[in-house]
Amino acid sequence: MTVPFNQDSPHRHGPVATEPDWQLENTIKSPRVVQRDAEALRQAARVERPRPGRPLKIAFLGTHGIPANYSGFETFVDQLATRLAARGHEVTVYCRQHHFTLTERVYKGVKLVVLPTITTKQLDTIVHTFLSILHGEFRGYDIVYICGVGSAPLAFIPRLVGVPTIVNVDGADWQRDKWGSFAKGYLRLAERLSTVTSNVIIADSHVIEAYYRQNFRRETIFIPYGSDVPIIPAGDTLRQFGLEANRYILWVGRLVPENNCHDVIQAYQRAGGPATGLKLCVLGDAPYQSDYIRDLKASAGPGVIFTGFVYGQGYHELGANAYLFVFASGVGGTHPALLEGMARGNCIIVNDMSANMETVGDTAIPYNGEGHADALAPVLANTLAQPALIQEYRVKAARRAAAVYSWEAITDQYEDLFYRMAKKKRST
Repeated sequence: MTVPFNQDSPHRHGPVATEPDWQLENTIKSPRVVQRDAEALRQAARVERPRPGRPLKIAFLGTHGIPANYSGFETFVDQLATRLAARGHEVTVYCRQHHFTLTERVYKGVKLVVLPTITTKQLDTIVHTFLSILHGEFRGYDIVYICGVGSAPLAFIPRLVGVPTIVNVDGADWQRDKWGSFAKGYLRLAERLSTVTSNVIIADSHVIEAYYRQNFRRETIFIPYGSDVPIIPAGDTLRQFGLEANRYILWVGRLVPENNCHDVIQAYQRAGGPATGLKLCVLGDAPYQSDYIRDLKASAGPGVIFTGFVYGQGYHELGANAYLFVFASGVGGTHPALLEGMARGNCIIVNDMSANMETVGDTAIPYNGEGHADALAPVLANTLAQPALIQEYRVKAARRAAAVYSWEAITDQYEDLFYRMAKKKRST
């Protein structure tokens, strides 16, 4: 009998190994089968409701733009903005010129405004957000939604013309390894300023909610991300990268040090690498990280496939057909990639950082993130030795995602919040 995982269990660092069985296709159900009951839960929970007022004008700032092709914030805005537009709201998303690839300026009913910026790691976001605020200052928005604490010092500007402003702070950004000492200091200052420049702070996890309460005595509003994703059967994308369904381990994210792809590669090789019968698919890339990425690829070893950025159907195809998903990020709040893995019915091995554990509950296999590859390798090897355990966690993850992280339910929460804020604006 396998002992369930929890943070206080002596089995926290992995299940007890049994004899390995690499006949994976005989033990693992199709992701479509795993997700069937989860989708039924979503549909049962969805209740149509009347709109409480006139359509709102809503602007999203601070991301690279949509369609999502970069990171978690872009995924969040893509999902939320298009759903709000489908409900009749007038939604605008500000996009960065050097990331924008569409020829049209409307995407799924969302208006896209493309503006330039200064393309350096330190100035890219703040300059674009500033230009976006200036562009939108007199366009009659009911709500301005700013993504990222780094732009929080600018949140007071829309308020000067009476527009309520929301900042989604997304965790302690200053902890990220990519920032130098000056940038870290600025981001810590921006955290503090966010408590006075914005009308509302959004925390996407209870961990972040507690952080702001304890450090700044400021209440936030907790709204998590959603997780609805399509399940795409194996096809051209897998063939392009030499992969087969249920024959690879998946890592997803930006290739930056704090996402710990290096730990996953080292753990994969220590667990046997190609001798496990599985490849390791590294899905993602990052700007401004050429040295780290070059070193990562040079030391990866056999069996590791770097796909770079993959978008749309190809991205979902790679996510839906993995045998195992390893989520190793050690900073931030709720990560959309982790929620997507749950929604697809992936068995997930997860860094036990508190925000990650809040997201997955008891539906993923944790490892001690502070122990890096040394802690991950035995958990990975022991999990691979138990195909039945992998199937168990697939089902649990999909069910939790459907019950807790529906994008339609998240959109309901935001729509209610936006109407409350717009009502206060009209009454002042």
